[in-house]
Amino acid sequence: MKTIRVVAAVICDSIEKKTKIFSTARGYGELKGGWEFPGGKIEKGETPQEAIVREIKEELDATISVGELIDTIEYDYPNFHLSMDCFWCEVKSGKLKLLEAEAAKWLTKEELDSVNWLPADITLIDKIRKEMN
Repeated sequence: MKTIRVVAAVICDSIEKKTKIFSTARGYGELKGGWEFPGGKIEKGETPQEAIVREIKEELDATISVGELIDTIEYDYPNFHLSMDCFWCEVKSGKLKLLEAEAAKWLTKEELDSVNWLPADITLIDKIRKEMN
């Protein structure tokens, strides 16, 4: 089975306080409409941190600062294995604009279960909930 290495940004209002996180609804592909943390594939020669900064610039037209690694999710979809490095991030400059996603929401700790997360992303929710205020 093919492995796809990706990064995901758990963008929060403040890396120190973490009262809200940003989620997006996928705008394309077979998983269209599912909620996820924005990000994408790591390109050859990039570190995961460089990849996440580039992906957020491409998808949301904002510059982020990358914090700690939350976890690396290993998940088997029917056609591929996903290896996803998930980092705490916050917006450094710019406003988050949806260039690829079809919708977005800022979610509080209590609202984390209010969206239909993609299977790999939902495995991260309990860890995120524990870190949020």
